[in-house]
Amino acid sequence: MARLPDDPEGFIRRNTALEMPAMVPEFRLWLASEYVPIWQATEAWLEEQNVDPPYWAFCWPGGQAIARYLLDHADLVQGKQVIDFAAGSGVSSMAAARAGARSVVANDIDTLSLVAARLNAAANGLTIAVSSEDWLAGNPGDPEADVVIAGDVCYEREMSTRAIEWLRSRANRGRLVLLGDPGRNYLSTTGLEALARIQEIPFADRPVVVMISGHGTIETAVKSTKLGAFDFLEKPLTIPKVSIVCKNALDHRRLEAMVPTVLRF
Repeated sequence: MARLPDDPEGFIRRNTALEMPAMVPEFRLWLASEYVPIWQATEAWLEEQNVDPPYWAFCWPGGQAIARYLLDHADLVQGKQVIDFAAGSGVSSMAAARAGARSVVANDIDTLSLVAARLNAAANGLTIAVSSEDWLAGNPGDPEADVVIAGDVCYEREMSTRAIEWLRSRANRGRLVLLGDPGRNYLSTTGLEALARIQEIPFADRPVVVMISGHGTIETAVKSTKLGAFDFLEKPLTIPKVSIVCKNALDHRRLEAMVPTVLRF
């Protein structure tokens, strides 16, 4: 059973700070940063606080990707029932609510995560429902919905297998299922396959892509750039290197997007 500190909301406010996620700057969330205590929390400190590992304190890229996608394609959820599996910080749930969903349920087995999701929604003038049911276990409480969203759930082999199976079963029922993933090792597709699909997106909506791999080859790097990746990075990474590459990638995209205008006087 998930653990809770004596004052869950107070714990979150004391140990995180309101931050703007990079991909969804429209929102402010209670998140860990290098300036707050939870950033350097040890297992012993978390045990003293009666808190499980605070995954909810980080706005993971898969969740941000789902949130950005829903905000940019609001028609997918407008007037519909949405459930957010393994909601974490709740950023995807918030995007669904902002995009006009009729109802949104954020689900996570970590009850402190659900407290954080509600706080984050409230900080942005939104309201979401929450559920701590273990939907993967087949427990009652998996609500009917038109749309199922999930961000960054393929970080561990067993979790990924069970989550993908569950998500596919919902898709087989006719639901729209959206999974956001930054290329975790246990997602059953390769980064190159995903990159190829990205190139099918119209240029105006297409994200700039930097491929990252812990076991890449020269052949993979060449294929990645041919498929449209701006760059290919191998682990281990350093923050300065990633920052420079991301800045260059965004600068390159801005230049690509510039369309010369000819004025006739």
